[in-house]
Amino acid sequence: MTAAARAAMVETIRAELARYGDGEGRHELDPQVADAMRRVPRERFVPADLGAQAYENRPLPIGHGQTISQPLIVAMMTQLLRLGPQSRVLEVGTGSGYQTALLAALAGEVVSIEVVEALAAGAHGRLEELGYRNVELLCGDGAAGCPEKAPFDAILVTAAADALPPALIEQLRPGGRIVVPLGGHPATQELALVEKEPGGAIRERRLLPVAFVPLTGSRAAGDPSA
Repeated sequence: MTAAARAAMVETIRAELARYGDGEGRHELDPQVADAMRRVPRERFVPADLGAQAYENRPLPIGHGQTISQPLIVAMMTQLLRLGPQSRVLEVGTGSGYQTALLAALAGEVVSIEVVEALAAGAHGRLEELGYRNVELLCGDGAAGCPEKAPFDAILVTAAADALPPALIEQLRPGGRIVVPLGGHPATQELALVEKEPGGAIRERRLLPVAFVPLTGSRAAGDPSA
């Protein structure tokens, strides 16, 4: 795939955002997000037989019942985090590592957790090979977060939860943002923006309908002993 294919994908995203917005009133693609999406080779994060479809604006299967999200949704979720070069980010659901690479291009430090061991191993290899050195990739229950690395400036959840896991709220610093799909069924899921006020109060806004695979793990299932 060429830089031209990535640039065309970015222009498609830009046009879609101009029409519909990102759910928070912005109708423009963040220039830094656009630049990251032009640079990250999405074809490296999809199965080889789907490489020709890597820059189409749709989700693609990556095995183990998981998907790489539609580029438009990836862009929207990323810019909603409002990352800066010093941001410390937690990603729940590494998948193939594409979203992780975008976060790494925008933030100072990324901790990413993947529950499927084979996906975690594959993402680790890709990110290492592509030179992303500011990523720590863990295999485990992402709904439990990573308390030893908290607090985080931003948290991105790439799978749908019935409700936001309390551990993630606890690990978000005051002033931080969580972007997460909420809803137990694809037909009722909504992308949510959760903000922790400086005083610790939580504000949640539902932005737009989405369809994601479910968040898995004992914490996501509500296991009180986890």
